[in-house]
Amino acid sequence: MMIQDFFKDGAVAITVCDTQGNVIYQNNRAITALGDARGANLRACHQPASWQKIEQMLAEGSSNAYTIEKAGQRKLIYQTPWYDEGGTVAGLVEYSIVLPTDMPHKIRG
Repeated sequence: MMIQDFFKDGAVAITVCDTQGNVIYQNNRAITALGDARGANLRACHQPASWQKIEQMLAEGSSNAYTIEKAGQRKLIYQTPWYDEGGTVAGLVEYSIVLPTDMPHKIRG
């Protein structure tokens, strides 16, 4: 059975790196937004403070979330580790999600 790339044409930009920061996957939305970075290292396209945060997440297996505004669009950036079969951090996945300007916020209890 062939594994289908369920994320290839999704509405969320997805970029995946290995433990060295090498980009090993981008879906089409990420390539359109950022350019084709597959095979590149994240260190080359991040400021030193951002690279330190990436190294920290890789070392700790921690996640990071924040919002940005770029080209008039507000986005949620969520970075989180992915794991190999043995449960060891194998890299990071970054999701970039465009947030609608009129997105409702609900409190559930």
